[in-house]
Amino acid sequence: MLPESVQAFIDAEIAASTADFSDLRAVYVNGTLKRSPEQSHTDGLIAVSRHVIEGVGARVDEIRAVDHDIPPGVYPDMREHGWETDAFPDLYRSHIEPADIVVLATPTWLGDQSSVTRKVVERLYGYSGEANERGQWAYYGKVGGVIVTGNEDGGKHCAAQLLYALSHIGFTIPPQADAYWNGEAGPGPSYLDDNRGAQNHWTTRNAVFAAWNMLHTARRIKDAGGIPAHGNVVANWDLSNQDHPNPEYR
Repeated sequence: MLPESVQAFIDAEIAASTADFSDLRAVYVNGTLKRSPEQSHTDGLIAVSRHVIEGVGARVDEIRAVDHDIPPGVYPDMREHGWETDAFPDLYRSHIEPADIVVLATPTWLGDQSSVTRKVVERLYGYSGEANERGQWAYYGKVGGVIVTGNEDGGKHCAAQLLYALSHIGFTIPPQADAYWNGEAGPGPSYLDDNRGAQNHWTTRNAVFAAWNMLHTARRIKDAGGIPAHGNVVANWDLSNQDHPNPEYR
């Protein structure tokens, strides 16, 4: 898909890496509105990032959220709040909880993230009140990143919203942890149409930089044993007068 010279350069950098990333796990959550097997342009840009992370030996999973029965809400299991089914708890336990890197990928609609992506953010938020094995909030020690596609304005706006959301609930955000392709202003071709996106070296470079930055950050956090657990341990704060241990749930 990428120009041969660009792909060769990316592959050469992967081959030259001396760091061991084989114990890392990454998960991409694609917020496309299209159910499988319909083509997702967002998958096209995910593939550039995923190639780097898989290329150095890390495990990569991908969730197309629209394929799963995920009700809206800000609680871990919406079956406890009136919904008959909820696939998100299983997705969280099997893919997100064990991941070192979580990448939110979204198309752009009306200049903003998709409704599916927004719902995923809300469901991630529902688990932010849990504690990890060090007594910190659940996402401490995890690295976050963002991918945005579309054929209209909104790439930086979507990235800003999503990166802030990930940071706020506990993810570590590396430098330049987003990449986007929006094409020309107004209706027009999307990322995979006529291979338009793959010809944009700026987008490709940013996607590759973001992938490496997420890997390097996750490697350093894991080698350090996580984010230092001093001053940020949940149990050390007495919020017994609150309705919920995380006051944001009020």
